[in-house]
Amino acid sequence: MGKYYITTAIAYASAIPHIGNVYEAIFSDAIARFKRLDGYDVLFQTGTDEHGQKIASRAKENELKPQEYVNFITSEIKRIYDRVNISYDKFVRTTNKEHVLAVQKIFDKLYEQGDIYLGEYEGWYSVSEEAFINEKDLVDGKTPNGDIPIWTKEEVYFLKLEKYQKRLVDHIEKNPGFIEPISRKNEMIQNFLKEPLPDLSVSRTSFKWGIPVDFAEGHVVYVWIDALSNYITSLGYSPDKEQTEEFKKYWPANIHIIGKDILRFHTIYWPIILMALDIELPKKIFGHPWILFNKNKMSKSTGNVMYTDELVNYFGVDAVRYYVLHEIPYAQDGNITYELLIERNNSDLANTIGNLLNRTIGMVHKYRDGVVKKTILEEPFSLDLKKHALETLNNVREHIENIKIADALEEVVQLARLGNKYIDVSEPWQLNKAEDKKDVLDYVLYTLLETIRFIAVLLQPFLPDTALKIANQIKEDNLAFSTIKDFGFLESKTLEKATPIFERYDMDKKIEEILKNEQFKEKI
Repeated sequence: MGKYYITTAIAYASAIPHIGNVYEAIFSDAIARFKRLDGYDVLFQTGTDEHGQKIASRAKENELKPQEYVNFITSEIKRIYDRVNISYDKFVRTTNKEHVLAVQKIFDKLYEQGDIYLGEYEGWYSVSEEAFINEKDLVDGKTPNGDIPIWTKEEVYFLKLEKYQKRLVDHIEKNPGFIEPISRKNEMIQNFLKEPLPDLSVSRTSFKWGIPVDFAEGHVVYVWIDALSNYITSLGYSPDKEQTEEFKKYWPANIHIIGKDILRFHTIYWPIILMALDIELPKKIFGHPWILFNKNKMSKSTGNVMYTDELVNYFGVDAVRYYVLHEIPYAQDGNITYELLIERNNSDLANTIGNLLNRTIGMVHKYRDGVVKKTILEEPFSLDLKKHALETLNNVREHIENIKIADALEEVVQLARLGNKYIDVSEPWQLNKAEDKKDVLDYVLYTLLETIRFIAVLLQPFLPDTALKIANQIKEDNLAFSTIKDFGFLESKTLEKATPIFERYDMDKKIEEILKNEQFKEKI
């Protein structure tokens, strides 16, 4: 099937990430897992951006050296990613020696060929966002994120953007899938590319925690060249060396998954850096929406955040993965509350997927002493469950290809809904009473178990732990996609009694438990 290189934006190592930050990793993980199962040679990369003024300040506040501070934050990010089953292949750190050296060489090359020049910057700077802010973007003296910028004047190096602007616009027009969703593409064209691009500050002298510019004492490479270059330096790229086999194999990236708030940096600055280096552009840049907490943007400064550890403690890994994958729209911000999470857990996981498994295994024990007999008949009922099961993989694949992860997961849940409906349509309890319907009952029970096996196979990219739990209960260890090309892979077998794979929560009790815990945290 070929290679598939997928990246997240690298997390800024200034603080522990909340669920809105971790969502991007879970989203990308689902795509990476699906592509692996679908036969691709996948490289899934994530990591941490570990330089900058904010990190230096946080380290000082905690009486740590910057490197010690980022070591701690990065270890926490890795722990959280591991906890929610992020199956990354590479974890990049911008303090890694190889990255540092490659970034210095990239900066040198751009300077030597005249794309970078020395100048002076004077204007508004946001310490919180670590970005220079255009005056037209300020509202009541504040940045769009609510930070109060400071007036800054310093000697910096600039990257020429306008030189490559027409080439970038042409590329966007010739490659309609380069920036998605389309609303993000339109935003970049209308807000930034209609007018000549101002040159970009790519070095700083007002702080020291960064990669030194090796030909200009006192300058450190600014975030745009430092952090963005991780996508190629991790593959061994350096402009002063032969291209590595890994770089030749995986670049260009098939997709960069990023938050919509850093779209400009990835769709304008990054492509121009690559053009200046004479490197092919990534195939797609997808700007995902935000997760809002109770319809407000999550912000550590205002305290309205949900942290991944707490959500997993309350609901388990797969309930959290399910919610963020299923409930966040393709192109609009999604919303999360404890109440919504409980509702979705109960309706889709416990009452649909879990219920189908429990009911089916329960009937196998009630009517057949736990023995499921492989039986294939012409479909005797109005609902052809086998037909729907066989269509699901292609439907999921199409949605994944279009980066519509919620729709892909909904296909699997819909198959479970149809499985529950099939029980109602076929009425196994009536078939059990009829002596001449024994084979039909065997067929119904087998069809339900085989459909459940399809569900286990298809859930793997989204809810890997759940997929394994289902597979264990139906005693099936082969969950390859090749096993769901035909209906009838499951052999006759004896099953153990079913055990619930999802907890069904009482809304009031669960909310009371969470509120008590939140109050306890506030006291300490």
